[in-house]
Amino acid sequence: MASTEGTVTIRYCTDCRWLLRAQWYAGELLQTFGDALAGVLLVPAHGAIFRIEVGEETVWNRKTDGGFPDIGDLKRRVRDLVAPGLSLGHTDRAAEG
Repeated sequence: MASTEGTVTIRYCTDCRWLLRAQWYAGELLQTFGDALAGVLLVPAHGAIFRIEVGEETVWNRKTDGGFPDIGDLKRRVRDLVAPGLSLGHTDRAAEG
């Protein structure tokens, strides 16, 4: 059985209709990290929740981090947990600029 340590969980509010946003983030993360992730799990929720976790660690919480993450910022946060040595190419260069 695969470890859940490298599993990204995206909890999204169904009442707010955030499924498409959650799917887009999931696709971007899978495309970027490939085999470095054990998978991406989409979990429907309520109460305006939009939270992204890697294993047990929350990397983005809409309520405390404010809104939704920029995809580059999200990829850096996920990378730092699942593949610290991985270069994100132009995403890293844009953050340095």
